[in-house]
Amino acid sequence: MEDNPSQTVSAMQDNPINILSTRPLQDEWVAEAKAMGIIIDQLSFIETEPIVSIEVQQEVEQALILSATVVFTSMNAAAAVANWMDGQQPDWKIYCIGFATKELVKNSFGEESIAGTASSAAELAAVMIENGQTDEVIFFCGDQRRDELPEILCSNGIEVNEINVYQTITMPHHIKKKYAGILFFSPGAVQSFFSVNKINSETILFAIGNTTANEIKKYSKNKILISDQPGKENLLRKMMEYFGDS
Repeated sequence: MEDNPSQTVSAMQDNPINILSTRPLQDEWVAEAKAMGIIIDQLSFIETEPIVSIEVQQEVEQALILSATVVFTSMNAAAAVANWMDGQQPDWKIYCIGFATKELVKNSFGEESIAGTASSAAELAAVMIENGQTDEVIFFCGDQRRDELPEILCSNGIEVNEINVYQTITMPHHIKKKYAGILFFSPGAVQSFFSVNKINSETILFAIGNTTANEIKKYSKNKILISDQPGKENLLRKMMEYFGDS
């Protein structure tokens, strides 16, 4: 005997799957999940904001007039630099993380400026080394940037000039509700969450990439599922696919 669709919907509503997203999501994604019986609570555990100072302004303005190789590993850095451009189009060869950061770089600096992309900072460093076109780069980053890219480049004879253009502010929240799954989009959010929270062993943890997954492993032995590709929607789809099949 086949299930009655109305009975299936009613059962999902009576026994929803509760998920926590540590970053805001688009309303239509949340609505789509809800239609599947997945209720998503959204709570930011970090915030980022551009560093607005004379020092940073001078560093960025100096970089804008150079013919240089530039690196972005976050869309926050790309957005912060774009805000200082004031109509200038620099002579830059840009290496950046793919997807959201790449789209922002393309829209702000032009697609022709992109010299290479990769899905992680370590892979991006490998691409730059393989191309072998430079011995010096400008790395626009945040105050909590990861070590992988500069360490790999420096160990291969490429000088890295860092310019911090945004800062990350932790926003820990104590969670009392039990969740079937938690979505993490950055190592900083992982650190902020686990600074005040413990989770039960059944909670499934979803990571947007390997760097975030490795940070989770420092705090939890729970099952971790990693997005097949970077991007908020891709991680959400991974979660919906998992619980939709369970």
